[in-house]
Amino acid sequence: MEAKRITYHTLTDRENTLKLREVLQTLPPFAADFFRAAANTAAASTRIKYAYDLRIFFQFLSSEHPMFRGVPVNQMELSVLDRITALDIEEYMEYLRAYRDSDGRYVTNGEKGLKRKMSALRSFYAYYYKHELIQTNPTLLVDMPKLHQKAIVRLEADEVARLLDYMEQCGNSLTGQKKAYYEKTKERDIAIITLLLGTGIRVSECVGLDLEDVDFHVNGIKVTRKGGNEMIVYFGNEVRQALENYLPVREAVIPLSGHEHALFYSAQRRRIGVKAVENLVRKYTSHITTTKKITPHKLRSTYGTALYQETGDIYLVADVLGHKDVNTTKKHYAALDDSRRRKAAGAVHLREDSLGGKSTH
Repeated sequence: MEAKRITYHTLTDRENTLKLREVLQTLPPFAADFFRAAANTAAASTRIKYAYDLRIFFQFLSSEHPMFRGVPVNQMELSVLDRITALDIEEYMEYLRAYRDSDGRYVTNGEKGLKRKMSALRSFYAYYYKHELIQTNPTLLVDMPKLHQKAIVRLEADEVARLLDYMEQCGNSLTGQKKAYYEKTKERDIAIITLLLGTGIRVSECVGLDLEDVDFHVNGIKVTRKGGNEMIVYFGNEVRQALENYLPVREAVIPLSGHEHALFYSAQRRRIGVKAVENLVRKYTSHITTTKKITPHKLRSTYGTALYQETGDIYLVADVLGHKDVNTTKKHYAALDDSRRRKAAGAVHLREDSLGGKSTH
């Protein structure tokens, strides 16, 4: 009997929903209303992150705030929110920069971590304020942490070529078990990295692919984007060739029950996971560059940069990468716009001698 197909997205959403219920047991009871409402607008994975971030806030109150010190988090009532001031929120932000968690581990947050945790708290307050369940919203009186734009880390065109060449040939320098493992995983690894570089899909979208999602008639793959929307992403001949080289290897695998439809398998004959893809990307790219920390997301940036440089169409890049807001794309690729504008400075010459010729005066 053919195995019933349960998509990676459906399975992950189910697991995240069950995990969220566990985390909610560690929050104040009234928080359940917020998460119930958030289910209509946010994925389960996003709600889990919110839950973890909000738990830190209530643990801060229980351990640091004079008014609530010693009060168990799961016994706090909604009235707590109205007793928090803007100054308390600022002290919480300072606390987030460096603190010890419930297991005694030292935790620090940079700009990105601070902003995410404060965004979660602001959304939490906004829900209860909007529904007139509380009378104050001190989070609106505190400035949100600013994010400083970082340079895009990506592979240059020659680095991409060297990476793929290395993956195809590095087995020549291996012996014994390392060589055997390389030969066993070579076509899979090349297919994964070529797919990431040639389509710009997210690593979660890559590991979530089923065999049925690949259509060689149109050279496209069906991916489930953030939020659950499905989209066809098209690929070129290099990606097609890498996938075709891998499929005979895949057919030789006898998958474990429940993993029959997965496109990419791990050595354990399960659907390959995000961590495994991150590890193989790091393993191969470390031989190409030692100054860049390349992750699957950096391969996505490599694709986005190449597409933008080739087309100059920021809306196309946003669409292919699955950005809901083109401003997200513009923010990430603003540096490329700047480099294009810089070229304009030397493109027009006002006087003949600026070209090395003789002035007419």
